[in-house]
Amino acid sequence: MSLADELLADLEEAGDEGEDGLYPEGEEGERLEDIPEEMEVDYSKAESVASIAKLRNSKQFSEIMDKISAYSGKQRKNSEVSGPVEADPEYRLIVAANNLTVEIDNELNIIHKFTRDKYSKRFPELESLVPDSLDYIRTVKELGNNLEKCKNNETLQQILTNATIMVVSVTASTTQGSQLSDDELKQLEEACDMALELNQSKHRIYEYVESRMSFIAPNLSIIVGASTAAKIMGIAGGLTNLSKMPACNLMLLGAQRRTLSGFSMTSLLPHTGYIYHCDVVQSLPPDLRRKAARLVAAKCTLASRVDSFHESSDGKVGYDLKEEIERKFDKWQEPPPVKQIEDDAYQEDLGFSLGQLGKSGSGRVRQAQVNEATKARISKSLQRTLQKQSMTYGGKSTVRDRSSGTSSSVAFTPLQGLEIVNPQAAEKKVAEANQKYFSNMAEFLKVKKESKM
Repeated sequence: MSLADELLADLEEAGDEGEDGLYPEGEEGERLEDIPEEMEVDYSKAESVASIAKLRNSKQFSEIMDKISAYSGKQRKNSEVSGPVEADPEYRLIVAANNLTVEIDNELNIIHKFTRDKYSKRFPELESLVPDSLDYIRTVKELGNNLEKCKNNETLQQILTNATIMVVSVTASTTQGSQLSDDELKQLEEACDMALELNQSKHRIYEYVESRMSFIAPNLSIIVGASTAAKIMGIAGGLTNLSKMPACNLMLLGAQRRTLSGFSMTSLLPHTGYIYHCDVVQSLPPDLRRKAARLVAAKCTLASRVDSFHESSDGKVGYDLKEEIERKFDKWQEPPPVKQIEDDAYQEDLGFSLGQLGKSGSGRVRQAQVNEATKARISKSLQRTLQKQSMTYGGKSTVRDRSSGTSSSVAFTPLQGLEIVNPQAAEKKVAEANQKYFSNMAEFLKVKKESKM
């Protein structure tokens, strides 16, 4: 038996053992169904939010927040760091705090689902009207069992827009939900308080990381500012994860899903994140902001990769990238170049022009006549037609003529008394003579030969 035959025989034996011994009958299909999916988990039967959301009471959370409180009052410089920056305790704290913000976001999603499953008994339509998780939690805490609080509620006006409040109040008057018990209301209030406390801790971490951005990511902070750099680094989960991210994904960090509850959505800005709303991009006109956001995102990706390898700690790369961004911004906003006038401007006013002479790329000697009113080229036959239409026959009226409205064709003479005359007769004769001899369209009809003496 060859080596290949022995290998095939071993594979057949292993397959028979897997089919017969490892997975008994009916168990193979069941083991796939036992894996719970996150979206299919029902938290409505959970006794309390503490049983499913355990981050706030964890030891890791309390230790990181205590260290942040201890380091917040101390401002350090890069010169104080000796050795590799990864070994510095505060750098490790910043990385752990960034990772903690990602865990806080996951915990907020769990609490939001718990609150949504519990409150759907009272107001099931609120989930589709308020898609944002924190706004939903704040709205649930404010309304509770009394849905009549939607009307003229100042606290709710600080959470939702007026249009959304109007839709929520109308929907609340026709909802089919039932009243919640005291225990369910207590569980909801506890969940809302935990979510708001976690959100406050996340903002506290952002403030601390923002104050240390010149220490951890100096080049990135120079381009978009410390606040925006801290936000995008917190969402990405640290500087290392941010440096691995492409520019097209970095531009979308911080994008929020918003709705106007059935109203027009033309004023929304999809696919815009923290970079689009930073001061560097917002300083440009609105038609250039999306293009600018793509450019800034690309430069931020380069700066984050420089910072992840701890190069250019003095921010030289960041200054160079920002200077390049500003040069391109200035180039975009430059007015178009002014066209150079080759002919003498006074010659144009006098009616003389070189036409197409001396201009490259044109084989014509004469330039087609252009109507100054419409800037359109017109042929000679069309010009003759327009001149014939503009000629007036008979007397002129004061409606079409710019003469005074008191002018009359009745004249008084001392010899004949009242006499009907045409005031524009002399002017008309001059115009006809000029039209005949000095018109642009005039041409020689017949030329007589001089007789030889």
